[in-house]
Amino acid sequence: MITRYESNNRLSKAVVANGFVFLSGITAEDVSGDIEAQTKSVLKQIDAYLAQAGTSKTQLVSANIWLSSIADAPGMNKVWESWIGRDNTPARATVESKLATPAIRVEIMVQATHS
Repeated sequence: MITRYESNNRLSKAVVANGFVFLSGITAEDVSGDIEAQTKSVLKQIDAYLAQAGTSKTQLVSANIWLSSIADAPGMNKVWESWIGRDNTPARATVESKLATPAIRVEIMVQATHS
């Protein structure tokens, strides 16, 4: 069985299938902030979507992170590390990429197990 959350014609914000939760790429709700503010916004949304799908960040297995400037990596990592905790680190990739608009500094997509 596949369960989709917040679907539209293009995507679902979260999909639960075969014991996993897949989130779409998440960006900050307010893109006027610096990298730390935007990362906090993204991670807050990730927490909410994971909870809605019946799991949490402690079950993350993979994360993909896109930064508009790799120079923002230290600020993003500072927030990420305080959020994830040492015992919950997923496999992760972080790359510099042109994002949907210049104001977006970070986009994060995660996958987690679903109990």
